Amino acid sequence: MQETSLTPSAAKPSRLGWFDDVLLLGIMAVLAGCGLIYEYLLSHYAGRILGALEAAIYTMIGLMIVSMGLGAFAARKIRDAFTGFVILELTVALCGSLAILITAAVIGFGQQLPLMIANTLGLPPDQLPEGGMIGSLQKLSEYLPYVWGVLLGLMIGMEIPLIARVRQSLSDEHLLHNAGTIYGADYIGAGIGAAIWVGFMLAIDIQLAAALTASFNLLAGFVFIGRFWPKIRRPKLLLTGHFIVTGILLVLAIHGPRWEQEFNNLLYKDKVVYAKATRFQQLTFTERLRGNGLPPVYALYINGRLQFSSIDEHIYHAFLVHPTLAASARHNKVLIIGGGDGLGLKQVLHWEPEQVTLLDLDVGLVQLFKSPDTDMPERLSRAMLTLNGNALNDPRVTVINDDAFNGVDKLIATGVKYDAIIVDLPDPSHPDLNKLYSDYFYRKLKELMSSDGALTVQSTSPYHAPKAFISVAKTLALAGFDVKQYHHNVPSFGEWGWSIATAGGLDAQHRLAKLTELPIKDDWLTLGLVDGAFEFPANFYKDAAKIKPNELGSLQLYHYHLQDWSENQGLNLF
Repeated sequence: MQETSLTPSAAKPSRLGWFDDVLLLGIMAVLAGCGLIYEYLLSHYAGRILGALEAAIYTMIGLMIVSMGLGAFAARKIRDAFTGFVILELTVALCGSLAILITAAVIGFGQQLPLMIANTLGLPPDQLPEGGMIGSLQKLSEYLPYVWGVLLGLMIGMEIPLIARVRQSLSDEHLLHNAGTIYGADYIGAGIGAAIWVGFMLAIDIQLAAALTASFNLLAGFVFIGRFWPKIRRPKLLLTGHFIVTGILLVLAIHGPRWEQEFNNLLYKDKVVYAKATRFQQLTFTERLRGNGLPPVYALYINGRLQFSSIDEHIYHAFLVHPTLAASARHNKVLIIGGGDGLGLKQVLHWEPEQVTLLDLDVGLVQLFKSPDTDMPERLSRAMLTLNGNALNDPRVTVINDDAFNGVDKLIATGVKYDAIIVDLPDPSHPDLNKLYSDYFYRKLKELMSSDGALTVQSTSPYHAPKAFISVAKTLALAGFDVKQYHHNVPSFGEWGWSIATAGGLDAQHRLAKLTELPIKDDWLTLGLVDGAFEFPANFYKDAAKIKPNELGSLQLYHYHLQDWSENQGLNLF
């Protein structure tokens, strides 16, 4: 019998096994989802805790995409793709889980450093050391999220080239569609990651979300070690490293949220007594004890910006509400847009309306002021319900949780008309809010308002942001309203302003001038203060002709607001 043999050249080339292929593509999809979530996490932190503008989100994503491109080039320097990939995922898991916690610690330390130095040297509270090296440290610390974004971006960018090399090395023939197949898994994984972020991670603590995301990077490393053990250098050492980082992630998942919150609390001068992340924003309550039988001062910060202080919120809300209702012919039906804390609503109910509709996006915020969470300190719960007069539980009040831009359309479809409309929205400090200050949105409100009613819009500070303030009035005028503006000092915010508009008949200022007294009694507001609030410095409107209205899509008001506050070194308080 003749013996035959196959030479290597005649042997059939081995193909990449389906199991390994599915495994590698699955790992790539998971890591793509993790990468996208890291982008969102860091952007989310900058926006919620540092009070950064919406542009910070776009900056973060842009930086990470560029860094990923650089990382893809840098991956060529890694000689052993198997070992390099395992080390990479171990590093990504560690950095991704610690990035926010370390950032919070550095920023908190920077804010406390002046107080620590003052206490050490015995300096009085009004002589805290500022500027110089301390100021530079505080400023630089705000860029830390971007530093982490670049670092993580570089490492995430290495993942695709390394997976591609591993796939190719497991096959003796050239994989024609290697890159295309991996990119397909990458895009699908990123889409799934975005869905997980929106559907799940937005509702949990940001540090817990970071630890959970990092655990999937670590899991990818474990799976890789188990499947390709012979091809990895020093696998036992790397496996030990993975177990150590697993322990770190467990600690971060359990204790990290509390540590992060404690670091974040260092950003506030008063004691933080309660904090909660809703689906849309970070809520932080502070308490300042005054002694001498005086009640504590409570303040609410939303995404790091002061929303109200219990010591003077009544001034702001009295000026927001009472001129509007006094200028309206009737007060039977009132619409409030924003104002989910119920403080403006409390003032509206003094007018004995038949029905009040409150439209606010954040159900978590509204619920907190309607029926406080059981984990909220009891003294704070009582203070908040006292502050808003338990107004959100009044049977005359209907709360609608919806985006104002779309929610108004639904109200228009019902054919309802309101005697007065009060718009108490945050300042147009990012593009998303800009549309709620547009001519198109105000035209919608005009459809909802009775012809003899009045509408008031909180309009930022005429002192710190004069162009933005005037632009609000010009936008209302473009929408067909007769507009007047007024202002008053609110100690916690400084000089603040409002725009009051009517759709027909006399303008609001002339309507109010006919009154001999305010129809309701208020501890602060008087008719004289209302009349005087319409007076501005002689040169205030001298450049009004150059200021443009905020047409939908123009972002004109957003840019005015950003420029004004930057030039006047003010703080974004709303």
